[in-house]
Amino acid sequence: MIIKLSEIFSKREKKKQINCEIHQEPFEFEGGLITPLKDISIHGEMKAFEDILELNLKVNTVLEDSCSRCLENFSFEVDTTLNEKFTNKSTIETEDIILVEGDVVDIAEVVINSIISTLPIKRLCSESCKGLCHSCGINLNHHKCNCENLEVDSRLEVLKSFFTDKEV
Repeated sequence: MIIKLSEIFSKREKKKQINCEIHQEPFEFEGGLITPLKDISIHGEMKAFEDILELNLKVNTVLEDSCSRCLENFSFEVDTTLNEKFTNKSTIETEDIILVEGDVVDIAEVVINSIISTLPIKRLCSESCKGLCHSCGINLNHHKCNCENLEVDSRLEVLKSFFTDKEV
């Protein structure tokens, strides 16, 4: 959905309700591919005053991603709010207002950026995800492996010499 700022600022009606759905193709984030499982639902309003466009939106969708620990795909709901201000006048200088080059604001791009900003860097299928075995690669959420975990943090390697027998 494209908004032309000049049209909004020139109209008498400075307020408009936004209720739409945007189809989004899968997108890359932090080296992984995130797939929207349903269209992005957008509800809210747009207000214009002087040379500033204000968007107050509620955004909802369901995304699919792969777990950072076990690599299995999982889905999760994104339900967030978006409050942004835009202008195309470079004379207005404030950190709260986004300066737009040209005359158009693409709401889809703004919404995707908002969704991305809510995503954690490590996305997990569950907080209790055990991940993959470092030796054999089996998913520890579904199976138990018989690998002996002898890996020791290199900073603690010197402590191994204290225990010559397998006491620990």
